[in-house]
Amino acid sequence: MREMSEITTLLNGSGDVMRGSDMSNDEAMTYVRERRNQEEFCLVRDWIWVDLELTDAERRGLDETRRQPALIYAHSVIFDTSRRWDVGDFVRTSPLYVFEKGFLFKTFNTTYVLLGEGRRKRVTLDVVGRIF
Repeated sequence: MREMSEITTLLNGSGDVMRGSDMSNDEAMTYVRERRNQEEFCLVRDWIWVDLELTDAERRGLDETRRQPALIYAHSVIFDTSRRWDVGDFVRTSPLYVFEKGFLFKTFNTTYVLLGEGRRKRVTLDVVGRIF
């Protein structure tokens, strides 16, 4: 029962408010296409910035690949250049590589454009792993 409660809290509970970009969907599409035409990108809304609580070994694994202990879970995909997800799907990213301009969350393969308001939460890697 505790496991279900942790997942529910992650997906639907309160967290610290974060602001992504205030651009409309169309403005964000134009912005990214003009600046990042060679990169895969995904526009998302209703997102959660997940700070991962890691063991020392897990942290070393991320450090070795120059990634950071954070990922995004978004309840709503607006557009994905790779067509991995349909409009309205949810998505969970791989760990953060670079965060730019206060709304561009970059992994090794994709730039996620964080639109509108999101929440920031902290959980263990185990909790995140249970939702997929």
